[in-house]
Amino acid sequence: MEPNHTKSSDSYAADIYSIREAQVRIKPFAQQTPVLTSDTLDSIAGRKLYFKCECFQKGGAFKFRGACNAIFSLDDDQAIKGVVTHSSGNHAAALSLAAKLRGIPAYIVIPKDAPKCKVANVKRYGGRVIFSEPSMQSREDTANKVLQDTGAVLIPSSNDGRIISGQGTISLEFLEQASDIDTLIVPISGGGMISGVALAAKAINPAIRIFAAEPMGANDAFQSKSNGRITKLSEVNTIADGLRAFLGDLTWPIVRDLVDDVIVVDDKEIIQAMKLCYEILKIAVEPSGAIGLAAVLSDGFRKNPVYSECNHIGIVLSGGNVDLGVLWNSFDK
Repeated sequence: MEPNHTKSSDSYAADIYSIREAQVRIKPFAQQTPVLTSDTLDSIAGRKLYFKCECFQKGGAFKFRGACNAIFSLDDDQAIKGVVTHSSGNHAAALSLAAKLRGIPAYIVIPKDAPKCKVANVKRYGGRVIFSEPSMQSREDTANKVLQDTGAVLIPSSNDGRIISGQGTISLEFLEQASDIDTLIVPISGGGMISGVALAAKAINPAIRIFAAEPMGANDAFQSKSNGRITKLSEVNTIADGLRAFLGDLTWPIVRDLVDDVIVVDDKEIIQAMKLCYEILKIAVEPSGAIGLAAVLSDGFRKNPVYSECNHIGIVLSGGNVDLGVLWNSFDK
């Protein structure tokens, strides 16, 4: 299960040195999130599980790490006109908060169908919301117009070396907090988090296994790995709204070379994992954040002899921005 290294690490968009620099840069602002364990979930999984709770990160998701690194990497001349991005929610909120901390404007293009709680987060952190249609083309076109009008700096949600380096700080913390980990399972969408996590983790422990967890209705990473090239889907359909983006030219080579496998699960498995997080770990985790646990508990993982040596598994609970409106409404009836 060793990865096929077709590129040297110094040719990627980030490396262990830039990740360590990012750790120093964001330390005054980002939380060092806790690692939780559960004997009950260990028993269900038949393995020792460690949960990195990025749902407790500022902004409610891991995205703050990359956004903070990107914002504070800008020189003053770049920063003064602000930043712009398009995002379904967590990166949007993270960039808004990081920009607020630096005292610069953040222009956030959000698709009209984004969860209300994520839009509320952006506004809470001072982001200037511009709505687009749900399609990626509309998001990109709207963001480009904002760029032209403002002269702001574009900060992509995943396909950016500064973002990758910031997300890689998860590994630096996680492997220090739980040194027995032999396997990491990370949600995958645009690939920014898993790229940074894989680069840092493999530098620390070359034998560690890195698995991506992906929803069946947005399994472009699985198809890309199978096809040996970036494969984009004509449409996506999953409850995991944060996992609907596609790999980019910077994240794909890292995923291709350093991610050992992609584990695909369906939405029912994701919902069950959310339920277990809520009932057993006592934390609210959004669908995209719970997918790592769903992957570990899936038949495809548990019954595959290839994974039999994965005994100490680190799972990144990547975000907790779940819209609980339906739940609260049910209590009011």
